[in-house]
Amino acid sequence: MSMWTKPLIVGLFALVSACPAALAQQYFRIGTGGTGGTYYPVGVQIAAAVSQPGRVVVSAQPSNGSLGNVIGVASGSLESGFSQADIVTWAQTGTGTFEGKPPLMRLRLIANLFTESIHVVVRKDSPIQKVSELRGRRVALDEVGSGSLISARMVLAAHGLKESDLQPEYIKPNQAADRLLAGQLDAFFFTGGVPAKAVADLAASAAGIRLLPLEGEPARRLRAQSPFLAEDSVPAGAYAGVPTTPTLAVGAQWVTDERASPELVYEITKALYAEPAQKALASGHPKGASITLANAVRGAGIPFHDGARRFYREAGVLK
Repeated sequence: MSMWTKPLIVGLFALVSACPAALAQQYFRIGTGGTGGTYYPVGVQIAAAVSQPGRVVVSAQPSNGSLGNVIGVASGSLESGFSQADIVTWAQTGTGTFEGKPPLMRLRLIANLFTESIHVVVRKDSPIQKVSELRGRRVALDEVGSGSLISARMVLAAHGLKESDLQPEYIKPNQAADRLLAGQLDAFFFTGGVPAKAVADLAASAAGIRLLPLEGEPARRLRAQSPFLAEDSVPAGAYAGVPTTPTLAVGAQWVTDERASPELVYEITKALYAEPAQKALASGHPKGASITLANAVRGAGIPFHDGARRFYREAGVLK
């Protein structure tokens, strides 16, 4: 080794040791939901759109859904996750479903993404016409840890029903769709973006589906109970053979922990709203077109992560 080579190697080693974060590839998981819902396919698209090989690899991970995701982020088992806006706020403030539980105070918002519609699905030939007629029926409410289960409980309560008034099952939407098709269920609940794969596949089957409407006084009670819910409708044709159906919707949000690297979250947020990612999202899942800078800061019930806030201020959508 020459007298010139040795100092050069020592100098390079010192540089690498001093700047590991600048050189090491980082990984950032997104907790999504079941593969038959909306969170997972949208998460896969976002992950592909914002990953920067050699710098950061973002991946979408199937999960139980909203509730499980915020708990996963708070516990450190996930770097980030998707969740319903109401659950995000309740978790961070210790209210609503989190009343009496320790608040997840480090939960921070990356972005508001799109609206999620409450689906109450029955077979097309079912005699059930409204939610109040689910009493005594076999009804899937989604898995424990999902936002759909929380929404289902709220919908049932607004119609004077409790879980004990049903024959409830706690399974994912794709499993529920299979059981509905086989005649082993009478209905299932799902909260997610339209169209959801499990519901769309079932609608396209020979059995077909209907969606029970959420409207009138029960819907008004629900909106009074949760200001995060908004009037909505599933448009005609979103699912094969299903006419326009009134329902309620809530925002889907992307959250992380306040301890996540500000620089990393800044780069991910910036990449999400850059032109290549926006084009990819708009041409993918129908809900991808709603993931825009204009929607990003709407409905924020908790603080933004410092990295995301920095980008939104630079972009002029936050002061």
